[in-house]
Amino acid sequence: VEGEPFFGYLRGSYTQEELRAIDNYAFSVGIEVVPCIQTLGHLGQMLQWPRYAGLRDTNEVILSRLPETYALLEKLITTVSAPLRSKRIHIGMDEAYGVGEGRFRSMFGAQEGTAIFVEHLARVHAICAKCGLRVMIWSDMLFCLAAKNNALYAYYDQSNNPAAALSKVKGIPPDVDLVFWDYYHTAPEIYARKIQQHRDLGCDSPWMASGAWTWSRLWCYLPFSLESNRASLTAAKSPQGRVASFMLTIWGDEGNECDFFSALPVMLYAGNHAYTDRTEIDPEFMENTFSAICGGSLGDWMNASRIDDIPQDADHMEARSQLPSNMSKWLLWEDPMLSFMSPQYAALDLETHYTQIADRLLECALSSTNTGRSAVPGRPNSVRYPLNRLLRMPGLLARVLSLKCHLRDKLVTPYRAGDRAALLQVVETRLRPLIEAQRELWLYHRSRWHRIYKPFGWETLELRYGGLAARMQTMYDRLVAYSLQQPGSTLRRSRAIGVAAGISRHPALLPQRS
Repeated sequence: VEGEPFFGYLRGSYTQEELRAIDNYAFSVGIEVVPCIQTLGHLGQMLQWPRYAGLRDTNEVILSRLPETYALLEKLITTVSAPLRSKRIHIGMDEAYGVGEGRFRSMFGAQEGTAIFVEHLARVHAICAKCGLRVMIWSDMLFCLAAKNNALYAYYDQSNNPAAALSKVKGIPPDVDLVFWDYYHTAPEIYARKIQQHRDLGCDSPWMASGAWTWSRLWCYLPFSLESNRASLTAAKSPQGRVASFMLTIWGDEGNECDFFSALPVMLYAGNHAYTDRTEIDPEFMENTFSAICGGSLGDWMNASRIDDIPQDADHMEARSQLPSNMSKWLLWEDPMLSFMSPQYAALDLETHYTQIADRLLECALSSTNTGRSAVPGRPNSVRYPLNRLLRMPGLLARVLSLKCHLRDKLVTPYRAGDRAALLQVVETRLRPLIEAQRELWLYHRSRWHRIYKPFGWETLELRYGGLAARMQTMYDRLVAYSLQQPGSTLRRSRAIGVAAGISRHPALLPQRS
């Protein structure tokens, strides 16, 4: 953004030329690129800089009613829309928690949240209208502010209808499209009732936004994504729903660790559902179309989602909202020595679970690049799935997890028993392979990131990988040193050796010369 060097500073901003190239390519295949930005909340990356200190309401929310705020927002809107053909713009305004509660209250006094929100929307809408742009916004804050509750529960509460709160203030502009987003429910009737509440707000044609679960995980959670999209699309297409516009979202919360291509089956499912009059999509049809269009085996990709598919206690899951586990993520990053989450999975045989997944996925990934016989048992030689090469990522992750899960327990048992030789054996047969497997995962993830993303943001993940590698190296060095300090041992003085490519085998476990 011209004149705003700290907007998107070192976050991989796109140039006008890059945006124009994206738009031209999309246009050539019949796709409209619509800019989706933020104009109220989710602006912490910008507001953290001293240059924008005067525009803060809170750390994440920009200060409304201030003329300087709208001068900046006009810059953003004109800049992002200039290289694109679309005359639509999504101005965000979701999850703007605390709006009016920070510096706004100090400057303008305590005011009702819905009134502040609607006033700000009108100001931004006027800027967009001047640019010839039709506006859409996420609708959640209308519900949260009316309920005086910042939790998402207020958005999805079936009894919460903000029509009464809006009737007390000047309504939202009639040409603003409300986008109802819900990634969490699996019952169509829940979506249908909330769609009707959007019509009660005066929006005759609300959008429906569902999600492919790519956030806070390393592989899209396909089973839940398909189930929630089935519910939302069924409601949207029903006579009661009558929704004309639907969007499928993917997000990169918590470091954008996930390969977005893992969401391809969800995109295919949404397309098969949205562009037909089908109420159910035949699994065999999905398998065949995923193979033909994308070049992957749907069964294998669904199997990759099992890295997060851990048995859960059904008695503690609410039918209203079932959140899928992201166990593979926190098991990967948790400290290997403290292993503070291990009590949660103590009763589960995760080693077998992840070993089976790793063997299968790495076999599938290898067979995708083979030119000879299929490496997958029972699969005809004529069947080729070139996109299965991407299964190497969840396969390598599963191999790391198969070695890391229960590691602390396996070390604690000989440690408490005072059996230093057995402790050293676990270190060499479990911790050493884990260090090597984690390095291979890091290198593959790095190469995959730089193939599909700009380099900005990788530093966040590399710090995680580096921190994990350092902790495991320290863990290895200290345990080996402890194991070799046993009184009377012939190996009183020894030193664990760590090298950049991995850890060399400790002398104590090398075959002895005769």
